[in-house]
Amino acid sequence: MTDTYHSIPEGRIAEAVRLHTEGKSIRKIAKALGVAYATANKYIHRAAERGQLGTEPVLPGFRISQTTAVYRDGALRAEFVQQKPEKGEEFEVPAGHTVKGVSALVDAEGRTIQQWVKTRNDGQEQASALAAAVEAFKDEIPRAAPVAAPEHTIADLLNQYTITDHHLGALAWNEETGAGDYDLRIGEQLVIDWFAAAIAQSPPAERAVFAQLGDFLHYDSFKSVTPEHQHQLDSDSRYPKMVRAAIRIVRAVIAMLLQKHKYLDVIMCDANHDPAGEVWLREMLAAFYDHEPRVKVDTNPGTYSVIEHGDVSLFYHHGHRRGTKNVDSILVGKFRRIYGRTQFSYAHTGHKHSDELRTTDLMKVEQHETLAAPDAYGSNWLSGRSAKVITYHKEFGEDGRVTLSAARVMGASKRLAANDNVPARAAA
Repeated sequence: MTDTYHSIPEGRIAEAVRLHTEGKSIRKIAKALGVAYATANKYIHRAAERGQLGTEPVLPGFRISQTTAVYRDGALRAEFVQQKPEKGEEFEVPAGHTVKGVSALVDAEGRTIQQWVKTRNDGQEQASALAAAVEAFKDEIPRAAPVAAPEHTIADLLNQYTITDHHLGALAWNEETGAGDYDLRIGEQLVIDWFAAAIAQSPPAERAVFAQLGDFLHYDSFKSVTPEHQHQLDSDSRYPKMVRAAIRIVRAVIAMLLQKHKYLDVIMCDANHDPAGEVWLREMLAAFYDHEPRVKVDTNPGTYSVIEHGDVSLFYHHGHRRGTKNVDSILVGKFRRIYGRTQFSYAHTGHKHSDELRTTDLMKVEQHETLAAPDAYGSNWLSGRSAKVITYHKEFGEDGRVTLSAARVMGASKRLAANDNVPARAAA
């Protein structure tokens, strides 16, 4: 049987029993076996529990816990043996779970008497299961019908519409944070307003990238906590309402972008607040636009993504694994062929809700701030609220940019946000 605290070879116990029956002391048994005194003593105790030292056979599934001898006139008159159920088998973590804590009650020898193991569902397993479920139902998901492409676009240009850390479903109270109110309705209206204004002010590039750099949703389940560390979050709404709002937003944004641009790449970066949410967003979008040849959704399940545009390589990562100081090397390592054949390389991250631009020996690395208002925790750091459209030329790299603040775009679209989950009118 497997011991739950220390595994003792059966042969060692048998050898200790043989030496004990020859009258050897614990010290001599330890010397003969080449082990410490405490180890030899443990062997003898284990043998005694099993009735190997001269008591009646132990019942199957039991162990000797105590013996009592009654002597009269120097002679053994009676012997009482107390038996208890054997200790259980070694604990195995259930499939799909990880251990988050262990409590144990041990005896004087350090052997487990009773143990409490606390587990939780593993987020990666949940994400994998969700991705598999979406894959299985793809044939049943309605496809978007192809729409007419715009007549006039500039072939060499690509517009990258960059948003990050939108935290849809977060709750912020201006009186507490001093940085503006925020809830599900405001978050939905804000992102649509920003795209309406950004598209209007951007050049008519032939190609566009909807670069959503992660944490689009504030949390990832029916509990408003971060998946990895279980940090409590300020939340506005129920998870199903968040999901519906997210789907409405991305469909509306894609429809708007297809009216302006001939080709569209969609990036939904893996992130720390919504890793499973980013999975179902990618897979749902890929299935929904399966019949639209002008839309390409990156379904890469990894943490890093890349797009190639002529002599330009564009890299994307949320920023929760690598920051602006060291993300360039992992990107070059993972995408060395694309990096090697392009002259201009740019990496884009979010996560810290603030702007930073760094030029390294390998590429330009830019961290973007968010449009969203900070919640109580986020208000401990000061940052602006904006998002950018960056235009890239196939031959010359960055060719211009438009930066629009949250305050600037409020009301830029005619679309009414639908916090009650009733589908609203299309933005365009």
